[in-house]
Amino acid sequence: MLRRLAPLALVLLAAGCGGSGGEDAAAPLQPADSGPVHVHGLGVDPADGALYIATHTGLWRSPKGELTARRVTDNRQDTMGFSVVGPGSFLGSGHPDLREAVAKQLPPHLGLIASRNAGKTWRNVSLLGEADLHVLRAAGKRVYGWDASNGRLLVSADGGESWTERPAPAPLLDLAVDPSQPRRVVAATEQALFASTNAGRSWTRLSGEPGLLAWPRTRRLFLAAGTGLVFASGDGGKTWQRRGDIGGEPAAFGTGPAGELYVALHDGPIKTSADGTRWTVRLRP
Repeated sequence: MLRRLAPLALVLLAAGCGGSGGEDAAAPLQPADSGPVHVHGLGVDPADGALYIATHTGLWRSPKGELTARRVTDNRQDTMGFSVVGPGSFLGSGHPDLREAVAKQLPPHLGLIASRNAGKTWRNVSLLGEADLHVLRAAGKRVYGWDASNGRLLVSADGGESWTERPAPAPLLDLAVDPSQPRRVVAATEQALFASTNAGRSWTRLSGEPGLLAWPRTRRLFLAAGTGLVFASGDGGKTWQRRGDIGGEPAAFGTGPAGELYVALHDGPIKTSADGTRWTVRLRP
């Protein structure tokens, strides 16, 4: 069992996601905004229907019905993992804004962080300096995180206060949680899809090509492949049916409270669909 860690004053190190540096390193200072590009995560606040966009250089908000987005705050935190868990309530992970890192002596990996005011402020929950959760999914108190910095799958039953390491079938590209059965998950790796019915204790290989996953509050699981094709499954990933085409390579895939789908294309628009078949532009950077 991995227990909650108290915040530590650690020396700031130059670090990237998974230790590789490059464009996914801790968010640099920039003189001007270029919009919500390098999108890592998408989610809709059920409080007001606003779309939130977690990026390499901060969290953005696009009000319902609008085609533009603005920064939530001036903080340029690199939010790699992102999940909306309730009205105004978010979970995240990634790397701090360099200004905040220096001022507060933060480590390069934020572990699990939480916001209760729609991303205006964040607090550490656990794993500070210990984990970089590139995949972060939650359903109720059950939270799943893929720690890219250490190559481990972590599972929590208490909202991320404490964690248990579980065997992963391979390094995870994405993971989706059944909203009605939080112990049931489907994971995508670079090569294949896998399913677990016991919160990641064991895995079964599935058919279908890998891709990004979204499991809205319906019986259907959706997959956006690297080719741009979208597939749907009504049996937890055992079989798939082609639904539509997003017109490019997906960077992030998410859902809204009404079951709608959202997808961000690499350095391109964010699109939305009611059922994965027809896609319309929700936002252009």
